[in-house]
Amino acid sequence: MKRVFITGIAGFIGFHLGLALKRRGDVVLGCDNFNAYYDPSLKKERARLLTLEGIPIFENDIVDKHAMEEAIENHKITHFVHLAAQAGVRYSLKHPESYVHSNLSGFVQILEALRRFPHIKLVYASSSSVYGLNAKTPFSETDPVDHPASFYGATKRAGELIAHAYHHIHGLACTGLRFFTVYGPWGRPDMAYFSFAKAILEEQPIAVYGEGKLLRDFTYIDDIVEGTLAAIDLEATNEIFNLGNHSPVPVMQLISDLEDLLGKKAILQFEPTPPGDVYATFADIAKSKKALGFAPKTSLKEGLKHFTEWYQSIAHI
Repeated sequence: MKRVFITGIAGFIGFHLGLALKRRGDVVLGCDNFNAYYDPSLKKERARLLTLEGIPIFENDIVDKHAMEEAIENHKITHFVHLAAQAGVRYSLKHPESYVHSNLSGFVQILEALRRFPHIKLVYASSSSVYGLNAKTPFSETDPVDHPASFYGATKRAGELIAHAYHHIHGLACTGLRFFTVYGPWGRPDMAYFSFAKAILEEQPIAVYGEGKLLRDFTYIDDIVEGTLAAIDLEATNEIFNLGNHSPVPVMQLISDLEDLLGKKAILQFEPTPPGDVYATFADIAKSKKALGFAPKTSLKEGLKHFTEWYQSIAHI
């Protein structure tokens, strides 16, 4: 039995991971600052459901190192999963300070807190955005990642380098997970699949970039959780893994699948691709398959079916 602390536990991935850990018998607790990047009511509802499962949640910011240290010590934490971050490529164009606060300063405070507890194994969220302007696909963990396309991607790559430094200097066990376009029930409203479904049902236009030809390696939340659980259990000393579906799909296919599932046609509004967006994301998962047994099982159409059923039943929280 592990004792796992999750930052950003009321977020999309944190919520699903917390439930999965609890249901397999681990002790789970976490923190969230419930910021207003998207409607906090969705986070509050996730938190309510986690609390009903007996998962304590502390409301505090990750830059509060002393709060982290106190929680770790008081609850005898053995494994730490750091998911809290400022997300979003386009938001970073106008709000870079939010990314410095959470993705850089916040992560450093987490690592500083963990220095006092060298037995704890850390798993942290990175992103496919670290691959930036790389033209070679699929993206492999051994590829160079020094040409970010967005400030968000730059902060996530910086986090990987900072974690490596703390491992080298202080011996912290750090595993980074590069997530590829995670989707599913209880997801983030700022993500394309979520905002598209809302727009289709409300008969509002959808902004479609790059003529709908942009490719994304959409990865269903259950597959992401399975990979993250395997990374927690592996207890690697210093590794980075891709967690993606290894099956990129054009955005127009996403829209077409949503139209079929919702029974309504989308109103398309074609626009130029914004700065920071990349043409394609595509995960090479050979390393993850070998080390973690990672084998994503959920097709985009199947995953979107689960999402749309959830959205139509309880999305208007």
